Amino acid sequence: MSTIPSSMQAIIAREPGDASVLTLVERPVPTPGPGQVLLQVHAAGVNRPDIMQREGKATPPAGVTDILGLEACGVVAACGPGVASCWLGQRLMALLPGGGYAQWAVADLDHCLPCPPGLGVEAAAALPEGLFTVWHNLFELGRLRMGETVLIHGGGGGIGTLAIRMAHAAGATVITTDGHAARAAALQALGAAQVIDYTSADFTAACLAFTQGRGVDVVLDIVGGDYVARNLEALAFGGRHVSLSFMRGATVALDLLTLMQKQLSLHSSTMRPQTHAEKTRMARALRQHVLPLVADGRVGPTLHATLPLHEATKAHTLLESGAVFGKLVLQTQ
Repeated sequence: MSTIPSSMQAIIAREPGDASVLTLVERPVPTPGPGQVLLQVHAAGVNRPDIMQREGKATPPAGVTDILGLEACGVVAACGPGVASCWLGQRLMALLPGGGYAQWAVADLDHCLPCPPGLGVEAAAALPEGLFTVWHNLFELGRLRMGETVLIHGGGGGIGTLAIRMAHAAGATVITTDGHAARAAALQALGAAQVIDYTSADFTAACLAFTQGRGVDVVLDIVGGDYVARNLEALAFGGRHVSLSFMRGATVALDLLTLMQKQLSLHSSTMRPQTHAEKTRMARALRQHVLPLVADGRVGPTLHATLPLHEATKAHTLLESGAVFGKLVLQTQ
């Protein structure tokens, strides 16, 4: 194991703005507190919430580092109080409140997942944020079950590609939307039974046609705005609508009569503000229900590209371009 240095390289946003504000800085290597481990980070996932933080639209919780990055994979180099030394040298993938875009990061052990044998560091770094998000929203809030049908918007994104694989592995039928017709075959290979090009087709009508008028059981939405009413129209009786984001706006007009008559339910959440206890509970569920699927290859990330840490600006620019299929990862060592 490498000797722990006193300083490290990390990426921050020097001020709110576009990708050019991302700056490589030197920072002290953090010290793990009670229940925490220090990871020598090998790779970190790039996510849209990182962009929102860079833009100043989202701020880290009180006491959390301004270093970007909500997920990472690394090797345990030091243990905080209360953490057994048997964790030293183990490779973990971690959900982080911040700090992933760095060569070293502190993680709560309760929010770390063991890396299954054979899973590369880049793939492991691209998983935690998505696993926690999809599990909580699609399976806990959305209550997706075997034999049901789910509509997943933005199927080509990091969350979308993982959600398709997790839903398919759970025995659900997956319909997804994407704006690039050329991606249809790749999305079907991930497990989508139907791919709708939202630039040329009415996804509501397509969902109703695919389900012979019944509608879908769950919608996983990242769009918001005018999509919500259209999603509700596509839902079956007793359907569940789960909002992850609102690219077209957070304010929506809802017809309560539709909700009542179809007995629909609306859900939403964000991961970063979840309590320590809630994230710990989710991590336990992931270890039990999802990691075996990762280990046997049925669930995993779709990697678009891996870039060195100092090219974080390029990574953000690429993600914002809409050309990314799956996830981007930064190599930190």
